Amino acid sequence: MLAKRARACHDNVVIGWTKLTKKKADNGETGRDVLVLLGGAGDLALRMLLPSLYFLEVDRLLPRDLRIFGVARGDLDGAGYRKLVREHLGKRANVEEAAWERLAARLDYLSVDITKEEGAKALAGKIGGHDSLTVFFAVSPSLYPSACQALQAAGLTGPSTRLVLEKPIGRDLESSKATNAAVGAVVDESQIFRIDHYLGKETVQNLTALRFANVLFEPLWDNKSIDHVQITIAETEKVGDRWPYYDEYGALRDMLQNHLLQLLCLVAMEAPSGFDPDAVRDEKVKVLRSLRPFTKDNVAHDTVRGQYVAGVVEGTARAGYFEEVGQPSKTETFVAMKVAIDNWRWAGVPFFLRTGKNLPDRRTQIVVQFKPVPHNIFGQVTQGEMQANRLVIDLQPEEDISLSVMTKRPGLSEEGMRLQSLPLSLNMAAPGARRRIAYEKLLLDAFRGDRTLFVRRDEVEAAWRFVDGVAKAWADAGIEPATYAAGTWGPPSAASLIAPQGRGWKS
Repeated sequence: MLAKRARACHDNVVIGWTKLTKKKADNGETGRDVLVLLGGAGDLALRMLLPSLYFLEVDRLLPRDLRIFGVARGDLDGAGYRKLVREHLGKRANVEEAAWERLAARLDYLSVDITKEEGAKALAGKIGGHDSLTVFFAVSPSLYPSACQALQAAGLTGPSTRLVLEKPIGRDLESSKATNAAVGAVVDESQIFRIDHYLGKETVQNLTALRFANVLFEPLWDNKSIDHVQITIAETEKVGDRWPYYDEYGALRDMLQNHLLQLLCLVAMEAPSGFDPDAVRDEKVKVLRSLRPFTKDNVAHDTVRGQYVAGVVEGTARAGYFEEVGQPSKTETFVAMKVAIDNWRWAGVPFFLRTGKNLPDRRTQIVVQFKPVPHNIFGQVTQGEMQANRLVIDLQPEEDISLSVMTKRPGLSEEGMRLQSLPLSLNMAAPGARRRIAYEKLLLDAFRGDRTLFVRRDEVEAAWRFVDGVAKAWADAGIEPATYAAGTWGPPSAASLIAPQGRGWKS
């Protein structure tokens, strides 16, 4: 029922947008909405953005008059670009030719340097007249300032322009402020859409519905009922060709600063006054500002920093990070930490976060571990069978929400009542339904100007302030990455981090 309501809400939003674009088309207004993909021939565009646009076209959810321009430095023309996009779509899905022809009719390409004024002016000439312009920055964040200046010089940053920014925005608080200031100099904050694609996942959005649309959970969502929370983003992939970028950022800045902290905010935030962009994001900022800083005195005890060495992942031998980079490096590929939120709701409840490369399992998961019942009435024989309730929210590879509850084992027993733990599952996927790419929802919201699932500037900067504190504490305490074999769950100290009070990471 919860999944059905969420899908109905999404469909209502899309129907409204489709009616709006149809009305414009019926009035003779065609070719007035434009999407520009900067880095349109790059990995993100070809692997995620263009497939998302294709699937939206399949479902006829794109604005009727939308034109799409890929912009990059590669020497392609429109026909060559459409061929490239078609090849990549074929790797992901069985392409419906009718839908592809509709999408291809929208697609065009321009080979320019968008960081130069002449390149942006060439783009403006290519676009021509338009009512709304959405520019998706699928390029390195280091190019954001110069690209924004060029777009402004070309007259492409008016009040109808929306700029969609991919993470990471900066490498630390100082560089994040500089980047945000450069973008904010050409458009208003209300025109900036900072993406964390995890927020586009159905299950992440259902977490909000689960908490605030059900009387069952919210009264128990505090330190009186919850023992601890685990948030895991585990990757089986190695760093590979991304090492020049990754060696500068590491797991702390690449994953914890955005994905992990965003998930933590959604679990921990207070109920917003309404489901509108600023109300939701106000509550998330409050959580980030309540995170207890790490210091030289507690960072060794409450965090784990790791780097993988040679091992075996999914039956395949993997080289160590040192061999991949080709030189000694102190960059972490694994982070785990015990985080405290200093407010009334969460006082005394630890949040355990972990993320890493070359781990045994690909998994993004939130575990809310409730406290055990205060007294076992069923006798010593069932003492070992008693398990506290646990809410498990799986985001990938599958999307599912399950709550474990204690029930009686079927049958008769001379030992009295026997108990067992069974899951109640709220699977998000309809039977046979395609799992949507998170960017589909976010692209639709960007077209509509709905910023609820996008990250506000003060959110980004509050997250960087916390992460900078971790990095400084590591430096002050001389914490260097401990080694772990590829295919294991990080350094042994990661298990020790959560072990007190009999806790353990969910396997």
